[in-house]
Amino acid sequence: MGADYLLQLCGSLAGGLKYTVSLFFITVLFSIPIGLLLSFTRVGRSRVLKGIVGAFVWIMRGTPLLLQLYFFCYGITFLPGIGEYLVMDRFQAAVLAFILNYAAYFCEIFRGGILSVDKGQYEAAVSIGLTPFQAFRQVMLPQATVIALPNFGNSVINLLKEGALAYTIGLIDMIGKGNLIIAQNFGAYGVEIYLACMIVYWIMTTCIAKGFLRLEEHLDKGQSLRAKNPAQAKARILPVWKSVPALMRRIQRQG
Repeated sequence: MGADYLLQLCGSLAGGLKYTVSLFFITVLFSIPIGLLLSFTRVGRSRVLKGIVGAFVWIMRGTPLLLQLYFFCYGITFLPGIGEYLVMDRFQAAVLAFILNYAAYFCEIFRGGILSVDKGQYEAAVSIGLTPFQAFRQVMLPQATVIALPNFGNSVINLLKEGALAYTIGLIDMIGKGNLIIAQNFGAYGVEIYLACMIVYWIMTTCIAKGFLRLEEHLDKGQSLRAKNPAQAKARILPVWKSVPALMRRIQRQG
């Protein structure tokens, strides 16, 4: 089995790859704003809304994604009164299940990032004249983004890989296309097909991981004293310590 043959197999999977990529991007596009909105509700003051959102997150995180796919594809039409209006095709059912599932996970990731920032910074920003929205956007949100980004990146990578579960409800994604090719060849080339699928997934997840690493490095500028070598770290820390005596003398003169 040569590299040319593997490339040929990867090309034959392109028909299903479009559904895998479409499911991934649509889920990311809608689950991020929904997750943000839910996280704001979770850290808000309304106990009723916090209870409703908490129950939603508890259900979506506490049940397997596979069962959620089955429910939205096969079971939602049996709901009394409204089931007949909720008829969806397989792709729509998969999109809805993935959006709601990952919105719940993103909600908890964003909530953890927001709560990890000291509340005193928000109060200090408001006390100097910023509005609550400006304090959150300019002070809290940048720090929370840097903290939540690694976990968010891991969830996005898992989303891409878990998209293969859509095949279980009959959606012909990349895995489904591979199984069709195997069936058309009477069970032959199974190892090669699955190896080609694995290579395609590995390439896509590697690109996503590299992208999040670059984004994390970009957003982390100025957020910490991390440096590439001890000399740079020392150069950053020393000016701070040198300014302490002068600051103390200034306070004493004012007192």
